[in-house]
Amino acid sequence: MDMRNENQPSYVWLHRQGELARRAQAAVARLSACDLCPHACFIDRTAGDAGALAAGTVCRTGRHARVAAVRPGFAEERVVVGEAGSGDIVFAWCNMRCLYCENADASLQGRGELMTARALADAMLDLQHAGCPNINLVGPSHVVAQILEALVLAVDDGLTLPLIHNSGGYDSVDALRMLDGVVDIYTPDAKYADDGLARRCSRVRDYVSVNRAAVTEMIRQVGPLRLDPDTGLARRGVLLRHLVLPGDAGGVRAVLEDMRARGGPGMTVAILDTYHPAHHADRMPDLAMPIDPAMVAEARAHAHDLGLEVVGLGR
Repeated sequence: MDMRNENQPSYVWLHRQGELARRAQAAVARLSACDLCPHACFIDRTAGDAGALAAGTVCRTGRHARVAAVRPGFAEERVVVGEAGSGDIVFAWCNMRCLYCENADASLQGRGELMTARALADAMLDLQHAGCPNINLVGPSHVVAQILEALVLAVDDGLTLPLIHNSGGYDSVDALRMLDGVVDIYTPDAKYADDGLARRCSRVRDYVSVNRAAVTEMIRQVGPLRLDPDTGLARRGVLLRHLVLPGDAGGVRAVLEDMRARGGPGMTVAILDTYHPAHHADRMPDLAMPIDPAMVAEARAHAHDLGLEVVGLGR
């Protein structure tokens, strides 16, 4: 008999069935010839000592995750942040190479602290004790195995917060299926409508097809975003994000139309106007320009015309 409690995240039920531990074990085993993100480097990420970089991998992450920050976060959408701040766990390294990355010191240079499964579980529990309404896993695409491994320990010790998978949208469908029933809320980027621009701006060859397949899988798992009627906070579902780039390099209208085609009317989107030239944006003259506020307003109006639900940032 299915004894799930609707007031608890599904991962609690999976853990009681032994399924969460089984998935964690299977994911960790795949690190020895890693294919857990779309790059499928097939490098042994378990080799070397605890501090070694995984040579040959795009993510440069070995057996343990490297974490840049554990903190209540207030920079994202109101439906995620709430009053206490989302429980951010920001992972170092990344499986993309965005020229304009504003977190390049962590995502591209590896600033952070290595965390064992026990340490990562304790970080989740600390955020729960701090009153955060969720655990917001920021940049998790390359550390699915490490997250699952830590979650087993955290649930044993009383973790009951919803999990947010907050990615750049370059996610493996196979890895996402390991998170089915584990993740409550997906907040992926849909960065580009054109693979050529994705290659130039983020050093990823097949972003569009990978992103669309990933978003489709996320919607299959959790559906459109649903809010808690009492708190107004995200409870389950998908929130899609698009950062408007200078000159509309990402193709916002095409991205929005694809979102509408995949999720239908009522899908929740955030059209972000927070771009600023960072990291190596100056290597592409187009990316060194500011964004046009009129273009952002037009994109939001187009989203409304498509029947999408547009949400804004928190504080």
